Amino acid sequence: MYRSYYNTRQTPQSEPIPNTDQVKNSAGGYAWAIDDWTRLDRFLILGSDEPTYYSSARTLTIENADAVQRCIKADGTRTVNRIVEISEGGRAPKNDPALFALAMCCAADDAVTRKTALDALPRVARIGTHLFHFLHYVEGFRGWGRGLRNAVGAWYSDKPADKLAYQVVKYRQRDGWTHRDALRLAHPVPAETHQALFHWIAQGKAQEGLPDHVIGFERMQVAETTGDVLATLADYPHLPWETIPTQFLKERQVWEVLLPRLPMAALFRNLARMTANGLIKPLSDAAHLVAERIGDGERILTARVHPIQVLAALTTYQSGQGVRGKLTWDPVSEVVDALDAAFYLAFGNVEPTGKRTVIGLDVSGSMNCNTIVGIPGLTPRVGAAAMAMVTARVEKQCAIMAFSREFIPFEVSPRERLDDIVRRADALPFGGTDCSLPMLWAMKHQVPADAFMIYTDSATWAGKIHPRQALQEHRRRTGIPAKLVVVGMVSNGFTIADPNDGGMLDVVGFDTATPNIISGFVRQ
Repeated sequence: MYRSYYNTRQTPQSEPIPNTDQVKNSAGGYAWAIDDWTRLDRFLILGSDEPTYYSSARTLTIENADAVQRCIKADGTRTVNRIVEISEGGRAPKNDPALFALAMCCAADDAVTRKTALDALPRVARIGTHLFHFLHYVEGFRGWGRGLRNAVGAWYSDKPADKLAYQVVKYRQRDGWTHRDALRLAHPVPAETHQALFHWIAQGKAQEGLPDHVIGFERMQVAETTGDVLATLADYPHLPWETIPTQFLKERQVWEVLLPRLPMAALFRNLARMTANGLIKPLSDAAHLVAERIGDGERILTARVHPIQVLAALTTYQSGQGVRGKLTWDPVSEVVDALDAAFYLAFGNVEPTGKRTVIGLDVSGSMNCNTIVGIPGLTPRVGAAAMAMVTARVEKQCAIMAFSREFIPFEVSPRERLDDIVRRADALPFGGTDCSLPMLWAMKHQVPADAFMIYTDSATWAGKIHPRQALQEHRRRTGIPAKLVVVGMVSNGFTIADPNDGGMLDVVGFDTATPNIISGFVRQ
């Protein structure tokens, strides 16, 4: 009777393991609280603009912002450097969390932190849209002092005139901000090479010495026919597609000219449009060109195309219809295959561990109620299935299982196409959460696993034994010092990985560095 009440080897997840510092998680079970630096990473990569099953987006954002503030107070320079590292490395699906955290750093009490953050502005706010987001955020934390004016002014002044002109015509407004607003508040003194451009931005009046991008933009805005648009594109071949009036963006001829010039992100974004207007069709030169460009791993990495962007493009394109609009199209298989391959290319070269690996996908209710960074249809459970395939494709000895409160058969072959796996994962039944099931399954079937990888939100509560205890029992029975990697798919404050166990690791889902971090940890 005493043992059933107090047992360090088998404790219900609704109670804390004795002699540990476990805390109650969002679901009412017990797990470990992650430290502020780990939470900073989760926030920078996963954001908190979407609610979870247990928390609203507002609650999550406040909790994450509080953690960021504690990091700033503990070591502001380290915080800024981490923001820059994750943003510049293209490790996050969206740059907004990095811009928000940088805005917080710009308002820090510590002068060194403020200066470091303001100096880092052009490294985090690399394009015009980023700058507008940053300005929207920073006004929530501070006023326009000299430091902020100088930093924003330098964002404009330090760029060569032609590159700045490209930013100005491509990204014209966002969040209620325009380049005119920013320049008037920062009022930098322009160099001679920038005078005509600054005057055009602030006054809207053309002068001699304007860069070609601005001249082409003004000509494009008065185009009356498709022929006018094509002639302007011929004379100004580097003009971004965003400068073309909306009524001409449905024309196949326009996209035929644009396709070879499109940056990678724009290519992914406009695949459906080009297929709907008949430019991309089976066995066409356009389809072949698209597949060739998407299949260029070096180009994808250089362009900082995040795997989430590829996955979103794949799921949308394969569906044949837009989520918000009325656009429909017939997906071209050559393009779908290229998108499938591009998802893995976006992670770079992942080194296999050579270990016997069990991957557990949490498909419980809490993993199916929100979306990752606001992408329609991309729930944490769908994202987990996609992430797991990155490992499954390179590991020779790998078993994948799905679980909620019980084991759910989910046979997956690395040869399957990603969109098929995503569709099957989305259709799985779900219930409560028991994250001990992968280890219990391995013991029941005498699977000599060297490593367990569990993709979850750590909202576990339904099991009769904690995941840590199940892993320890697996180690005792097999004599294998098995490792556990917990891949956090939600930006909350919990993990099932015991921070005091060197054989357990918590990493962030959809960080492009995650697969190789996992591989290195498992291989020691």
